[in-house]
Amino acid sequence: MFSLTISFNLHPNQERIQNNIEMLATMVDQSKPGWTRRPFTSWYKEGRAWLKQQMEQAGLQVSIDAGGNLIGRLSGSEEHLKPIMIGSHTDTVTGGGRFDGIIGVIAGIEIARRLQETGTTLRHTLEIVDFTAEEPSEFGISTIGSRSMVGNLTAEMLERTDQTGLVLDEGIRMIGGNPDEIYETARKTGDVSLYLELHIEQGPVLEQNNMKLGVVTGIVGIHRYRVIVEGKPNHAGTTPMNMRFDALTGASELVLELENLCKFTYSDPVVGTVGKFTNEPNGANVIPGRVIFELEVRSIDSEIIENIMSSFSKYAALVAAKRQLDISLDNLSKSDSIRVLPDVQDKIAAACSATGKTQYLPSGAGHDANQLASIAPVGMIFVPSREGRSHCPEEWTDFAEVALGVEALARALINFDQDYIERR
Repeated sequence: MFSLTISFNLHPNQERIQNNIEMLATMVDQSKPGWTRRPFTSWYKEGRAWLKQQMEQAGLQVSIDAGGNLIGRLSGSEEHLKPIMIGSHTDTVTGGGRFDGIIGVIAGIEIARRLQETGTTLRHTLEIVDFTAEEPSEFGISTIGSRSMVGNLTAEMLERTDQTGLVLDEGIRMIGGNPDEIYETARKTGDVSLYLELHIEQGPVLEQNNMKLGVVTGIVGIHRYRVIVEGKPNHAGTTPMNMRFDALTGASELVLELENLCKFTYSDPVVGTVGKFTNEPNGANVIPGRVIFELEVRSIDSEIIENIMSSFSKYAALVAAKRQLDISLDNLSKSDSIRVLPDVQDKIAAACSATGKTQYLPSGAGHDANQLASIAPVGMIFVPSREGRSHCPEEWTDFAEVALGVEALARALINFDQDYIERR
């Protein structure tokens, strides 16, 4: 049996990893800034076709599940053991970078290659997954593919439309999924032995502390809401200030209140953001009659998020009454915060420490692991982000650091494959 403590021969091919990342970076919407590959677009499908080819060349059996997730499977030697899954995503935000999500998928494929090249057979079946639409989508939902995999993509979500009129149900079918089968094929507790993911930190901690690898201790929960503020449009010059029903000024109060609520000191850190905002009719000489904005609140403690949103909702009712506006809140999505199990952290830390300078830290970003945690233990490894930049064209991680992350992930995989599952 292959033993991590005796030898390790799955060292990744850094040049091949770099070439793969750079190749995927050519499959982007060049009319947008940075490296933009939004889900359900031609660039996304092009990237998926290339990934499928890479998976097949790595000896994986490739399929697309009901939620449109691209899955490569390498059978293990003990059929009764449930698979270990490595995954991430290849969609990006608009104006995004080349590393967020991408390195996690490339890492899984590279590990599969090295298993084949070294003649190493795992006890557990290995599944490499490119999850559909992890980033916030035009449908107001994130982690679409991992939600579908665990049965957390509701019928209401599937009926949502984007600004072009595309229905999410149709989008999933466009990339090879079958929403009709999502619930009957959803993975259940115990169907996956363990989920592992390699990701860029998307923050400055590792770089500032001169660390090469991070053991993720937990992942924030994210609650997203769409807020609609309805007033009355009117002439900006002829309507007295005390006779206005201005949707924009009411919305402005709400935006500032969210900031105030999230600035308080809580038992765990919390952040709140309004990142999407539209004003109608958006004319310089017209009092705004309708404002729509989307907000999110993040914390490692989901109860804190719930309390903040409860306070925000009460404040919105006060603003609506004071300004004689109609204000509604629509919960777009919720992902629960998770804390990585101590024994999972320990084994990942052992693998990382054998590879490079390591520290423990939480993730302030959401991941597909938030969804997978509902059915299986999860673990994550971070590699540094230069200047903490992410979700922008300047996003960068040195390829040597990516390769270290892949090596640590491979060590962790072997470590868990040997003895973790049977001792749970």
